[in-house]
Amino acid sequence: MRNNHVNVPLVFSEEVSDAIASGRPVVALESNVITHGLPYPDNAETARKVEAAVRAGGSVPATIGIEDGRILVGMTDEDIERFASTPGIPKVSSRDMPVVLARGGMGATTVASSLVAAELAGIPFFASAGIGGVHRGAERSMDISSDLIQFTRSKVAVVCAGAKNILDLGLTMEFLETHCVPLVSYKSDDFPAFYCLSSGFRSPHRLDDESVIARAVEAHWALGNDSGFLITSPVDEKDAIDSREVEQAIEDAVLAAEREGVRGNALTKYLMRAVDKVTEGRSAKANMAVLISTAEAAGRIAAAHAELLREKN
Repeated sequence: MRNNHVNVPLVFSEEVSDAIASGRPVVALESNVITHGLPYPDNAETARKVEAAVRAGGSVPATIGIEDGRILVGMTDEDIERFASTPGIPKVSSRDMPVVLARGGMGATTVASSLVAAELAGIPFFASAGIGGVHRGAERSMDISSDLIQFTRSKVAVVCAGAKNILDLGLTMEFLETHCVPLVSYKSDDFPAFYCLSSGFRSPHRLDDESVIARAVEAHWALGNDSGFLITSPVDEKDAIDSREVEQAIEDAVLAAEREGVRGNALTKYLMRAVDKVTEGRSAKANMAVLISTAEAAGRIAAAHAELLREKN
């Protein structure tokens, strides 16, 4: 189904189109996980598992991608295979979207660009394993993820497992507070750190009931806000990695990176490799667990939100 919204061509999968038309819950997903994660065919299988987790939560998955100057809202199995097996698909953040759409070709959406697409498509929920944030040393580098900026601009609720420990999580939470982005932790007292149960920072709010979270999301927008709403859901304890183990590895890697002159995007990859090494591959397994758990939580919360809207109408 093709739909032109403010001259941006959105192409909905039949399943997503039917779900939106009938008021059933939909959860948007990024395609960057397919193209810049595991090698083929494991990446395709991962995408299917994440979509299955959204369905297990009671919602319809809508994986977002860019192709031939159009935004795909919901991928068929053939679409997933194509994105998973095509080499060199660029990662597209929100700043890159107009150029990539104008040029044509394929693009894999990040958190930020997926939020833009989800709002255009009328999908109020998005799930991601983890968000970007304020980088360590940002007071010198000004390195702040576009994800945070997009939260202030897109009217979409984001369900995630917090952000990775390689970031400055205290400043990330300060940014969200400064920009009035609500932050709620689902069934947890703390702000999680991706595959670590806690970042060491308390969350401003804990809510254990999906229907209460749904009401809070609606209240945020009813108050006239056009920004996002952040909901964190920690990884299952059995799949978590000890935060102290990860933190020591990061501290050592930061010092090594400074000595070697590693900066910018290269620093993120450098730190992630350090964590992978010290956890002896356990971080990759935990990464998969986070993808699944956040997708399922988003499916449950989106379903509660759809039920709330049905009751109101």
